[in-house]
Amino acid sequence: MEARGIPVLPNQAVWLPGAGVWLAGLEDQLALRRAGRGFVGLDDLGRTLGQVPDDGHPCVLLAHEPDVFPTVPDRVDLTLSGHTHGGQIRLFGWSPRVPSRFGNRYAYGHVREGGRDLVVSGGIGCSILPVRFGVVPEITLVEISAV
Repeated sequence: MEARGIPVLPNQAVWLPGAGVWLAGLEDQLALRRAGRGFVGLDDLGRTLGQVPDDGHPCVLLAHEPDVFPTVPDRVDLTLSGHTHGGQIRLFGWSPRVPSRFGNRYAYGHVREGGRDLVVSGGIGCSILPVRFGVVPEITLVEISAV
């Protein structure tokens, strides 16, 4: 992405002056496979949000995996995630298998918990098995406005 001029924010936050919003990017939570210990991440939520001053301006967190959401502080107004692909197979709003320790809780769509918001996109690809049923590939457009 960087080769194409698209900035990547690995555990970094930037101020978007035109929008008046802080944008924080969290590194992958499942980046490395360690022998006998499963996956470990490169994410550092504390360091990332430590770059965002508590100045009253909104903060949007980009986190590939939505499993971080329960630990995201109230300071973050919106978390945007993907990773789960909506479970790839979805029947009547439920997926039999979701790549998340929270199962269907953060599999897809808009989730509001404790005054915080999470949007999980179904994305366009597949993980592990090349199948999608009941989860149409999508590019999610989130419009944010002040009220």
